[in-house]
Amino acid sequence: MSRAILARYVTPWKFRRAQHEQRLAALRERDGDNCRRCRRPLRFDLPRGHDKAPRFEQIGSGAEALDNLCLCHVRCNAAGADVTEEVTERVRRKSEAELFARPRRVRKAG
Repeated sequence: MSRAILARYVTPWKFRRAQHEQRLAALRERDGDNCRRCRRPLRFDLPRGHDKAPRFEQIGSGAEALDNLCLCHVRCNAAGADVTEEVTERVRRKSEAELFARPRRVRKAG
């Protein structure tokens, strides 16, 4: 058995961490150091859960190949979860209702 295969099963956390670092390096080389959504710079020195830290976002369907992944901030990636057709339509209707609503008159006491 080769060392890489053995390391994958003996220390799986180390293998996953190395695989994560390889993907991160490949995506940084391909896309640069800016967020795909907001175009602001990513901070690679922060821990994984931080808002400005990078996170992989799946842009296409299918397997997690590098062609289907991009780098985004953690906060930008979470913001994209609500961008569905249904939510967008609901926000549009609410905005239209507020726009065309009659303003209420305030009665003066006195």
